[in-house]
Amino acid sequence: MPGSNARALEKARSLPADAVVFDLEDAVAPEAKENARRQVAKILKSGGYKPREVVVRVNDLNTSWGGDDLATLAPLEFDGVLLPKVDSAEQVREAISVLDGNGGNRHALWVMIETPAGVLRASEIAAASKRLVCMVMGTSDLSKEMRLPVEQGRLGLITPLSWCVTVARAFGIDVLDGVQLDLEDEAAYRATCEQGRRLGLDGKTLIHPKQIAVANEIFAPTADEMEKAREIIEAWDRARDEGQGITVVRGRLIETLHVEEAKRTLALAEAIHELEKSSG
Repeated sequence: MPGSNARALEKARSLPADAVVFDLEDAVAPEAKENARRQVAKILKSGGYKPREVVVRVNDLNTSWGGDDLATLAPLEFDGVLLPKVDSAEQVREAISVLDGNGGNRHALWVMIETPAGVLRASEIAAASKRLVCMVMGTSDLSKEMRLPVEQGRLGLITPLSWCVTVARAFGIDVLDGVQLDLEDEAAYRATCEQGRRLGLDGKTLIHPKQIAVANEIFAPTADEMEKAREIIEAWDRARDEGQGITVVRGRLIETLHVEEAKRTLALAEAIHELEKSSG
């Protein structure tokens, strides 16, 4: 949400989203940068966004605004800082140094992976700090840098998306799909969300409230997935009581890895339920 748009920042308090990202970078014109920073700082102090996570995307430290963004935000209470156009571990360490030097050693870090160099160095970036908890795929910029045509199916992005999912899993962090700029093609948007989930992405970044419902539907466990998860756990418990190391559910051999995934599915469903309940 543009940090320069006061109405959008207020509206974020009522959106059924897991996180809200206040943007000081691409969504804010150069002449509005300083005012947006002041406005975001003011609204962060006022609070009222829980249980949603609140993240602020700052400007690159190579710009004239990035350092001031981090210094201003560092003392404030919010969940995380999103660094744009990250293509090296050094950028992460530099941002941490600025945050820590201004009293911001408690903030988590998110990074935008939106260049070919960022994709190639994703594992180095993920290893840069234990405070790094999420990678956000900047699919629009990445498509431009890779000279990909605009097409359904995102064929050219499958490899970088899948690679970054692999890195995220190796380092125990989350990874989110990029935004869809076309707000009118609902079928294409739904297909992109479904593709992202099949690739293993944890969720999707959005640019308009009208996109939230579909993302919530697709990235949440279905009723059948939850029922199957319960069946797997119950069958596994029975098998263990009988001294067996494997069992069969719906004609499929079940091992420990399937039980772990079933427990994760139910935990995710419970977390979604608690979020919905607490957000009214």
